[in-house]
Amino acid sequence: MAPSIPTKTADLPSKEEVKAEAVAATKSGLSWLRSFASGGVGGVCAVLVGHPFDLVKVRLQTAEKGVYNGAVDVVRKTVAREGLTKGLYAGVSAPLVGVTPMFAVSFLGYDWGKSIVSTLSTVPVVNNTPQYSTAQISAAGFFSAIPMTAITAPFERVKILLQIQGQKQLAPGEKPKYSGGVDVVRQLYREGGIRSVFRGSAMTLARDGPGSAAYFATYETVKRYLTPKDEDGNVTGELSLSAVITAGGAAGVAMWIPVFPVDTVKSRLQSAEGKPTISSAVSGLYRSGGYKAFFPGFGPAMARAVPANAATFLGVEVAKKLFSKMFD
Repeated sequence: MAPSIPTKTADLPSKEEVKAEAVAATKSGLSWLRSFASGGVGGVCAVLVGHPFDLVKVRLQTAEKGVYNGAVDVVRKTVAREGLTKGLYAGVSAPLVGVTPMFAVSFLGYDWGKSIVSTLSTVPVVNNTPQYSTAQISAAGFFSAIPMTAITAPFERVKILLQIQGQKQLAPGEKPKYSGGVDVVRQLYREGGIRSVFRGSAMTLARDGPGSAAYFATYETVKRYLTPKDEDGNVTGELSLSAVITAGGAAGVAMWIPVFPVDTVKSRLQSAEGKPTISSAVSGLYRSGGYKAFFPGFGPAMARAVPANAATFLGVEVAKKLFSKMFD
């Protein structure tokens, strides 16, 4: 039914009501903008801390059987062949450029998800703070992965190809196939069009949907538990930085545990030559080592999860406080 059109002056909203609606709309817009900017800050922190761990994970996931005998062997051979900084931060340009919008969109998407949840279900409010249930936070977290996939999939495709090209032993005078992130995109587009650039998008969403649900649900649960409160549940102080780090580290572990095999399939799919399919990647992995083949690099991923995601949420929370001081 269409909304009725005011026909009398008395039916029109008052100046105070119009002003209140304008203020509310402005606050909502600023809140989303802060979430976007804070997520970008958190993403940069995550890359700087976690990229070496991620490189080890990807090389273990994509290397042929027998190339490496463990995470330490990857580090040793990488440093010997490519140097310390250049080796362990190979391919870092792609995530540094992509991670700012990626995490920004993730945290913005999470805020949008909470707005959708609030519209579709009842969220109790205690002490002026919405008390989302674990299921509601998980739903909002899953939603955050949908817009993020459009950025994550191509950037991870570029990052993986740059990370693994260092595994090849070059002949004297031979140059690497790719000279940088832009060159990867150019060659992928020339070889297979936009579909080649976005290869692995379905597996990216299959990983990040449930992963983000677990990620945000764990963070909010641990954060709520560690927030200082009195006997009546009233907040008595701010969350300490150590508590933020603890909650962020726990969120990272919770995110990776259920989706790691999906990430392995995604890495194989995005690094393979030709036109591989999800089924061919899965069957190839299983033939190479059974169920264990889906978990190479699990140790480095868990080792990365705690510091990288602690750094993410620390960056997000600090940025939010800074923005509040600047604009409130």
